[in-house]
Amino acid sequence: IRVTEWTSWFNIDHPGGNGDYERLEAIRFYYRERVCARPTAMEARTTDWVPAADTGEVVHSSLEKGFWCINKEQPYGRLCSNYHVRFQCPPDEISEVDSNWSPWGPWGACSVTCGGGRRLRRRRCNRSSNKVQCAGRPVEMQKCGKVQCPGNGCRRGNKDCSRCVCEGHMLYGEVLSLTGVPVVGARVTLAHKPKLIRTRTDNKGRFRLPGICSSDETPVTIKPLLQRQVNVYMYLKKKTTRKKPYVVKHPEDKVRYEGQRVTFCCKATGTPIPNKYYWYHNGTLLDRNVYKYEEDLTLRNLKPEQTGEYHCKASSDTGSIKSSRAFLTVLRKYSCISTPEKYLIKLPEDCVQPGTTSKFYNAGRCPHSKCAGSLDFDLRCRDGTAFCCGVKHMETQAIDCGSYSLPIRTVTECGCQKCMEPKILVRGRVVAADNGEPLRFGHIYLGKERVGTTGYQGSFTLQVSPDTERLVVNFVDSLQKFIDTVKVFVFDKKGGAVYHDVKVMRKQQPVDINSTELNTIYLGEIEGEDPIGQIVIPPNSFHKSTGEVYEGMVKASVTFLDPRNITTAAATPGDLNFVDNEGEMLPLRTYGMFSVDFRDETNREVLGTGAVQVMLDTQHVKMPEHIPKMKLWSLNPDTGIWEEESDFDHTQATDGGNGRSKREERTFLIGNMEIRERRLFNLDVPEDRRCYVKVRAYMSEKFLPTEQLEGVVINLINLEPKPGYTSNPRAWGRFDSVITGPNGACLPAFCDAQRPDAYTAYVTALMGGEELEAAPSTPKMNPNIIGVSQPYLDKIDYQRSDHDDPALKKTAFKINLAKPNPNNFDETNGPIYPYQSLIACENAPADANHFRFFRVEKDKYEYNVVPFQESDLTSWTGDYLSWWPNPQEFRACYIKVKINGPTEVMVRSRNFGGTHPATRGQLYGIRDIRSTRDMYSPNTSAACLEFKCSGMLYDQDIVDRSLIAVIPQGNCRRVGINSLLQEYLTKHPPLLQNNETHVFKMLAPVDPLGHNYGIYTVTDQNPRIAKEIAIGRCFDGTSDGFSREMKSDSGLALTFSCPERTITRESLFQRLQTNPGQTLAQMARDMRQAGGLQVTRGTAQVIAYPSSLQSRTQEYLLCPQSLGLKY
Repeated sequence: IRVTEWTSWFNIDHPGGNGDYERLEAIRFYYRERVCARPTAMEARTTDWVPAADTGEVVHSSLEKGFWCINKEQPYGRLCSNYHVRFQCPPDEISEVDSNWSPWGPWGACSVTCGGGRRLRRRRCNRSSNKVQCAGRPVEMQKCGKVQCPGNGCRRGNKDCSRCVCEGHMLYGEVLSLTGVPVVGARVTLAHKPKLIRTRTDNKGRFRLPGICSSDETPVTIKPLLQRQVNVYMYLKKKTTRKKPYVVKHPEDKVRYEGQRVTFCCKATGTPIPNKYYWYHNGTLLDRNVYKYEEDLTLRNLKPEQTGEYHCKASSDTGSIKSSRAFLTVLRKYSCISTPEKYLIKLPEDCVQPGTTSKFYNAGRCPHSKCAGSLDFDLRCRDGTAFCCGVKHMETQAIDCGSYSLPIRTVTECGCQKCMEPKILVRGRVVAADNGEPLRFGHIYLGKERVGTTGYQGSFTLQVSPDTERLVVNFVDSLQKFIDTVKVFVFDKKGGAVYHDVKVMRKQQPVDINSTELNTIYLGEIEGEDPIGQIVIPPNSFHKSTGEVYEGMVKASVTFLDPRNITTAAATPGDLNFVDNEGEMLPLRTYGMFSVDFRDETNREVLGTGAVQVMLDTQHVKMPEHIPKMKLWSLNPDTGIWEEESDFDHTQATDGGNGRSKREERTFLIGNMEIRERRLFNLDVPEDRRCYVKVRAYMSEKFLPTEQLEGVVINLINLEPKPGYTSNPRAWGRFDSVITGPNGACLPAFCDAQRPDAYTAYVTALMGGEELEAAPSTPKMNPNIIGVSQPYLDKIDYQRSDHDDPALKKTAFKINLAKPNPNNFDETNGPIYPYQSLIACENAPADANHFRFFRVEKDKYEYNVVPFQESDLTSWTGDYLSWWPNPQEFRACYIKVKINGPTEVMVRSRNFGGTHPATRGQLYGIRDIRSTRDMYSPNTSAACLEFKCSGMLYDQDIVDRSLIAVIPQGNCRRVGINSLLQEYLTKHPPLLQNNETHVFKMLAPVDPLGHNYGIYTVTDQNPRIAKEIAIGRCFDGTSDGFSREMKSDSGLALTFSCPERTITRESLFQRLQTNPGQTLAQMARDMRQAGGLQVTRGTAQVIAYPSSLQSRTQEYLLCPQSLGLKY
């Protein structure tokens, strides 16, 4: 079976000038990953949806170049039409008969001859497509070299078992004559085997030998080619390239029926390569003799009691690492319950259901859980097809809203079917931590592979592979203005884009130092404060990459991330975690990080150093218990994990200089290290006083459990335990980020059970580049608003960022991290949980204590006939009435409406099917938004109103031009229509009649028109990102800008005049007082007349319009028959 996928339609050129050019190269430039690498077919149509072959125009197309039409080639002086194109991607699935294994190859050589090693043999998968996999393993392994090695402490030997081999070690050397001339071609041998040439010197007299163990004397012999008496000068440098294990393939969740089988896979890398794997079930080690596992674990004849978590641990001589946990579900019967679960949809404010005051309707939904489907092969590391509980059947219901009915598609049956796998994206912007300068055209690396470049404004987009567990990204500035910054990004596995605001540190200007002298470089120079530490470099410590000692001036740049400056916390590289000897990933608490960059005097060649000292002034360590645990760490740029460099020792030293006139005795911690490559170094301690903090994000300040936001990035900064610095009362010690799910987020943090204020935290929330607002702490502390009950709230001392200064932003809060007392009932219900209670934190009910953020979007409402959660792309349902027709791409459309009047006004769009036979006259959805005041124009506001975009529906067959009605609330009259928009609608019939001035109707344009028309269209793989970008452009009134301040005179489509009604007659109460008899008689006549009115079919029906304002206005509910649509 071959499954193909069409892209969305692209239109990047208009037929002005020489013609219409839809070049594939240009489309890839603008849309990047949205076009597959090798399209198999292409379709071109005009924007009126006429196929290119039916236009009678001369056109050209090529799968390599794209599509183009040239004006001068057209007959009779015609001009080319406006075309858009789409491409068909290669098959996603091909039958397994198209793949088979080649015969096994011969066994390779044993890795060692003593001490225990491995040998491998391989086979190749012959397949017709990269999408197809062969069943089984491509590699087999055998143990070998079991003979005990000679010598003491030697773990591995060479092939003849005559010497030790230290895998990952490298010996560097250079051979010079007495006059300093390089000796070329000299034979390099080992002393115990002088006849076996290991290597020769190159044309610069240099050589290197791998696997040489570190010792006081290196048994190397040098023999020049010419048998003449020469005095050979030789020096040796040793370099260790040993790397700790790191998991590159994690086991994945699986669902199986009882009696089936399953395979979990695990693979780790490192130097040396990990040679031992251990598998655990629910934390218990599985017997290797029983389960016969190595890297992979295969379980057969599954039973329900084997349900649970599985993970592996990989070990080598350098350490261990544990994989993430995969969950296995073993079912006895059908795995997906057919009855949908409850899912409440909020109804419009004017929808009052008779007999109830509820504003919600149960639309039903299927649980987003995996189920056991029919697999072609069940022993793959990653199942070829994923199955989930999804919608099997839907029905259309009519919600009785009293004065009108509202259609809705409800779920009536669920079933097990193939999962929809949306694209997972990470987006953001990289800017300087000090002044927001963007990192322009910076290189982006995943491991050693360069995967992209930041844009002119520092923006970036990364597509995440579905099997990614840990996303480690390295941003490198090619201009060397900023230090290399490694980030570990959180992302949403349910699809869509998560936005990250990345801060990078500006590189310090280099200073000149003499390599032959003792040099001291201070760490952390804040005015009025002593440095946190210093780097001491002995004379003649610098060397080139070849190992040659460097003599001369050195340009030294040392950039320090000072924890006393809280603005640098967001620039923290990595995620401040290390791996212990058991393979567990544990947190660190930093006392400062530094990046070094040493170059020769020409500023070209990067230099390394031998042993240097790093000294930490103990006066800056406010927790005495941290001093004996302090270590020096370096960040691995490939894994984002901090690795131990050395311990610290105590010493007394006289400190002076650096602008200080007084010399004084200080206590320092001294650590030693070598600078071998461009890494970031860290002064850290492991901290075991850990907790989790529960945070939720909401759509509004009503904090309704049904309106929680997913995909919000919550940041938590651990602060210094107590005041200690004049420049900044509280220094930071750790920075963490977690993304919210359907039940909020649990953030790791340091806490203390003895002192409530021993650790404090500063918490922020970010969604799509927008900062969310925290629950207020003034004018008084309200537990019902903050989400935490008393007396625990007082102990935590919650304060929003504007608590003491109302002029500050409201987008953060600060708390004491008081570890809960298990004997105090008031502290056992959150929002702070002990570290071992992570599951209790993640599964906490909505009414348990938690901290809150909310989105500042007052008077905004969205209703979809086919329910869809924009925070969970897997909830998408293929239906003709779906607001978003394509789950891989989301197109957001907005129209800008200006309001002339003293008050802000609610504006509604009602969106119907317009031209598609399956949806004509049927409602897609409703959008309400309150206009936003223009701060610089009195009595003026504007609204950016979403409407249903025109285009293909979910079957990608026929386009629908959505029928849109824009209706402002109250006493409003349309006074202006954008002339370009009016001209476009006239040239693209059918044209709707706009005879009524209180409403504007149109068939939505197919083309992405832009700000000149007052229409804003953005396409993205995530609906929220598309909407955020479109709203930002609409506020700004441009096609490429972004603003949060409404500019009501720029980029308008419609203008309405909404004057305030003046009171010209007495109120009912006043008339009853002055003339009660006449007033009552008039009321009786009015009631008799109202009772005799008949509403004719096809006419407008008058209903009350919702508003939080105290305005007694009405709205016309537009039925399709009254829209004046001409076919």
